[in-house]
Amino acid sequence: MKQQTNKQTKISRRGILPLLGSVLLLPFLGFGKSAEITTPNLEDKNEAYQTLLKPDGSTVRVKVSTLQKSKIVKKNISNKSLLNWLGRKL
Repeated sequence: MKQQTNKQTKISRRGILPLLGSVLLLPFLGFGKSAEITTPNLEDKNEAYQTLLKPDGSTVRVKVSTLQKSKIVKKNISNKSLLNWLGRKL
């Protein structure tokens, strides 16, 4: 009797298809679900905003409640000193 020394099994296309199909189904099982999505507070949507000027001349929207908590550095600034602060010469 002949003894089979080479007992290697070849992987055929028919054997790869179930493996490939099961790998493609993994995302549908829910392993890749992300954490709970946070929703913004309803208070933030109802809050009023005010447009302010930055030193580089661009504008920015800021919540009114943040402005009320802020500290005023200099009140009643003149137009000339404002332009100097912005870096624009007269």
